[in-house]
Amino acid sequence: MRKKVIAGNWKMNKTPSETKQILTQMKDKISTEGVDVLFCVPAISLTGAVEAVSGTDIKIGAENMFYEEQGAYTGEISALMLKDAGAEYVIIGHSERRQIFGEDNDMINKKILKAIEHQIIPVICCGETLEQREAGETIDFVDGQIKSAYSNVSKDDALNTIIAYEPIWAIGTGRVATSAQAQEVCAAIRKCLSEIYDNETAANIRVLYGGSVNASNAAELFAMPDIDGGLVGGASLKPEFCDIVEAGRNN
Repeated sequence: MRKKVIAGNWKMNKTPSETKQILTQMKDKISTEGVDVLFCVPAISLTGAVEAVSGTDIKIGAENMFYEEQGAYTGEISALMLKDAGAEYVIIGHSERRQIFGEDNDMINKKILKAIEHQIIPVICCGETLEQREAGETIDFVDGQIKSAYSNVSKDDALNTIIAYEPIWAIGTGRVATSAQAQEVCAAIRKCLSEIYDNETAANIRVLYGGSVNASNAAELFAMPDIDGGLVGGASLKPEFCDIVEAGRNN
């Protein structure tokens, strides 16, 4: 049985001091028994976040990284830097990176390979626009993202990755895919993985849902057979994140 993952994506929110304060207040209210819990915070707050959750099983991740280890890449953050700061996970291919910063499938694959090389677990994002969903293109589009993401990734390495399906039309909008819609795409992602690798590998890679996940809809989403937790945005900055973790523990 796949262990649930509840991951917070803080995006460009909270200063380093605010990060330490929030995590210090929240950590004692979160039980990690039977579930993996992680917070992905801005790079400038990584070391403080690691310190804040020290002594717990809560993990810290980054929100992005570059695919080179060092060099003349002003403003970028490398896997080496993340590793030294204590990050164990990194979000790669979030739709905001794709849409706002122009990251394409090829760049995302390079980042995934570099994260794997440095034993940082990539949380690989995929998802369609509203226009693509209405045109019936969701499954084909997401399949393409997954196949590109896992190019040159071995089966053993694939088992140490996480996928987050986030329909773009549901991110930060208050709209959420129905549990049936989310399950349909997560099941299709698993089918795609079985075609890339095999059924056993596909059955062991965890697939999360993201997109306006909150305390009121988490339990229903996490009860779906192919949804292994959530990538949580705004709610991960609030006390209700503790309730979302509990929903993960109970499903």
